[in-house]
Amino acid sequence: MVIKKFQGNTETEAIMLAKEELGKDAIVMNIKTVKPKGIYKIFKKMNVEVTAALDENLSYSGGKSAPKSNENFQVPKVSLDNFKDIIKEEESVEAKAGTSAIEEKLNSLQFLLEQQMSEKRDEKMSPEKQEEPNKNLNRNATYINLIFHQLLNNEVDEEYANQILKDFERTLNKDVSVDNILATIYQKIVLKLGQPKNIEIKPGKVKFVYFIGPTGVGKTTTIAKIASSFMLERKAKVALITSDTYRIAAVEQLRTYANILGIPLKVVYSEEEIREAREIFADYDLVLVDTAGRSHKNREQRDDIELLLSAIEEEEKEVYLVLSATTKYNDLIRIAETYQEITNYRLIFTKIDETNCVGNILNIRMLTNAPLSYATWGQNVPDDIGLINPQKIAKKLLGGK
Repeated sequence: MVIKKFQGNTETEAIMLAKEELGKDAIVMNIKTVKPKGIYKIFKKMNVEVTAALDENLSYSGGKSAPKSNENFQVPKVSLDNFKDIIKEEESVEAKAGTSAIEEKLNSLQFLLEQQMSEKRDEKMSPEKQEEPNKNLNRNATYINLIFHQLLNNEVDEEYANQILKDFERTLNKDVSVDNILATIYQKIVLKLGQPKNIEIKPGKVKFVYFIGPTGVGKTTTIAKIASSFMLERKAKVALITSDTYRIAAVEQLRTYANILGIPLKVVYSEEEIREAREIFADYDLVLVDTAGRSHKNREQRDDIELLLSAIEEEEKEVYLVLSATTKYNDLIRIAETYQEITNYRLIFTKIDETNCVGNILNIRMLTNAPLSYATWGQNVPDDIGLINPQKIAKKLLGGK
């Protein structure tokens, strides 16, 4: 497969440049806006960058022809003209931007705290009747109460909010500034979220990565993003497996991604076929396994997933539970606890751009103690994915932007 990037003033111009060089049968892998860099960036316009590819079975206009892959894995071609109709991911296009520090003192909450304290001062008794320890106690208690309700408004479970704020009870009568209180709570939340874990591969060793979770959370598109990232950035040899044979559309969507990326896809129906795939892909770096979005309430369906997981040895596999950030907390609890009965896993959250509340990320992390991993926030493959940033989550939970 020939993969090249083209830049233009508009998306149409960039796509036309791709067509001119690669031909009408080229396919779009990604479209993104490129901001100018350097000290003269204010005088430059933003460009649109299109990553396009030509399937290995089609001639490249430069006179080259890419090698053929295993014909068992070929699917119909997808051109530049209709690529956008393929992706039917549930996520929205816009990604929420954020900063990774506690800069500006978490402005919105800081302002609210100072405003509340100003109102409190106006209502105070005369100075001779107010003792200094009580001043500190009342002021700090007000700070903590406001932060507590800020966490609840961001849908942090009350139990976990209390755990985070518990250590401040013994310091309420001390002279502690709101800056110090915010900074300390911020750090506690970051520590509770923990260091996110990514997929790791080692030369000469195949890694099977399973993606489990309910229907409609975006497992298939998440797999395509990860596959693209490992191929383009790490030059890894990647293969796909799907056991989601209950939905024809799911298999076809993954086939389309496999065709675009020029990588093999194998459909399996049992744990025996997973073992056969282990032999077929023994010389690959990474094999991503898409499982059916089974109901966490159905014991038989959960047993099927458990059998598929058992087909690969522990040291050769990782399991990721894919959850939507928009799912109700009570449902997330049942899903997370059900899958914990089957296997250990890491957590991926999708659709984080579709909610203003990120409390469920902290809730499920504290409930399961499972490591956080990736988050996704849009349709672009492979750009709209990255490791969860604990600093951004903590800041947002405390009212920052």
